[in-house]
Amino acid sequence: MQGTIDGFSYGLVTPLVAYVMACLGGALGLRCTTRSMLVSQSWRPGWLALGSAAIGSGIWTMHFVAMMGFTVKETPIHYDRAMTFASLAVAIVMVGVGIFIVGYKGASGAALFTGGTITGLGIASMHYLGMAGIQLDGRLEYNTLTVAVSVVIAMAAATAALWSAGQVRGLMWSVGASLVMGLAVSGMHYTGMAALSVHLHGTEAPATGDSPAALLAPMLIGPLAFLLLAGVVVLFDPKMVMGRPTVAPVEQKPGVPAHATVPRPARRPPQRPRRTAGNRGSRTPQNH
Repeated sequence: MQGTIDGFSYGLVTPLVAYVMACLGGALGLRCTTRSMLVSQSWRPGWLALGSAAIGSGIWTMHFVAMMGFTVKETPIHYDRAMTFASLAVAIVMVGVGIFIVGYKGASGAALFTGGTITGLGIASMHYLGMAGIQLDGRLEYNTLTVAVSVVIAMAAATAALWSAGQVRGLMWSVGASLVMGLAVSGMHYTGMAALSVHLHGTEAPATGDSPAALLAPMLIGPLAFLLLAGVVVLFDPKMVMGRPTVAPVEQKPGVPAHATVPRPARRPPQRPRRTAGNRGSRTPQNH
């Protein structure tokens, strides 16, 4: 028997909140990735790791906030906690691999394609691994073609996001890129959900695992922590907002004395060439 799926039990509330979570993680992650390209080698791994955690956590939170509105009318839904948080680890690790590739090789050519592909596969893996943690009286079935489309969307979104991070531009550029990234990730999620169908067993066996409400509290901790972190970083690191290299003028570098401003001499009017005695003639006109 086919189950009746409803992905919008709370109307537009869960899709909108999920989109905001994806944008939040994407904005912080992209700014951290951009910042890593402007610092020395010793600081770069830390910025890239923070960006990976931000993007991975934002995508994971987006998925499970959206899943709060997912119901099957004929059976209750529960989640396996271990599988659910394993999907978070997969998202952070695979997104991190792609970000580190672009962070060290640059956002162009083969590095961008490889990093975007790995990051996109990480997003898709997180989604379907999280879906595998669903416990209900039935089994989940997917349309292969629609699943493939969702994976392509994830890879395209990841590649575009990494490319925008490598442009090293201002805050508004990253905000716009994060909005597009959030839209693409949400589109990937709901495309994957469109591929889903539920075949019920009809045994009415009680499902095991945690209810969606039990997972909501830990999911909100991560986004709030990253939101606080983003505010602190932007507040105390203005270069992260402007996206400018950390190269100071020579006069302002520590240990280099400032040069006094030397007034430039006034320009002297050009002198007329001196005439030799042979060329010196009478000032009176000659009569012919």
